[in-house]
Amino acid sequence: MAETILIVDDEADLRRLVDFNLRASGFETLLAATGREALQHIEATPPDLVLLDLMLPDVQGKDICRQLKQDPRTRHIPVIMLTALGDEIDRVVGFELGADDYVVKPFSVRELTLRIRAILKRAVPGSEPEPDNILFGPLTIDLTRHRAWLEEEELTLTALEFKLLTTFVKRRGHVQTRERLLDDVWGIDAGVTTRTVDTHVKRLREKLGQMAACVETVRGVGYRFAESPDGDA
Repeated sequence: MAETILIVDDEADLRRLVDFNLRASGFETLLAATGREALQHIEATPPDLVLLDLMLPDVQGKDICRQLKQDPRTRHIPVIMLTALGDEIDRVVGFELGADDYVVKPFSVRELTLRIRAILKRAVPGSEPEPDNILFGPLTIDLTRHRAWLEEEELTLTALEFKLLTTFVKRRGHVQTRERLLDDVWGIDAGVTTRTVDTHVKRLREKLGQMAACVETVRGVGYRFAESPDGDA
């Protein structure tokens, strides 16, 4: 069954161009020119991925992304932001809101299609069944609901922070280079620098409280998560 892509953009020519190319590539599409129309589509027929323009005439794309990622019913839907704002700070804000990728206009439709396929491929479960929960000392990670707790207190994590934490815990004891984290957490050609990784790791540590020491900096290389909850490498 073909995946459904919701295209949200107030530029009619761009909507038609992306719509034509995605359909030619085997996808089903839904079209929205406003934020409210996009939210109506998502409520009625949740798509497999959302292409989201940031500069919409009513509801801002950032607000839509925030709403999707905060709602347990829709937080699993990947979001690719489409925007003319290409500065690093704009990208960082987008990723902090939970975007899975960030594409700057003008863009190659072929490259956009490849990015969509890469994100959807990562969202497909692998052949090996994955446990619903990961337990690591006082830390509990619910992979199905994308939530995490430290003892009895739920951690307030962005979608990217959750991915980063899950990646660290699954690969505990092994050094993760910044480049590999960019590739595996942000996605290939995400358009961000290794400094973005450091920023997100810093914020994740601040939220981990007593577990912060488990995220060890390996100077000149990247990071390593402790092998055991007491902090041993």
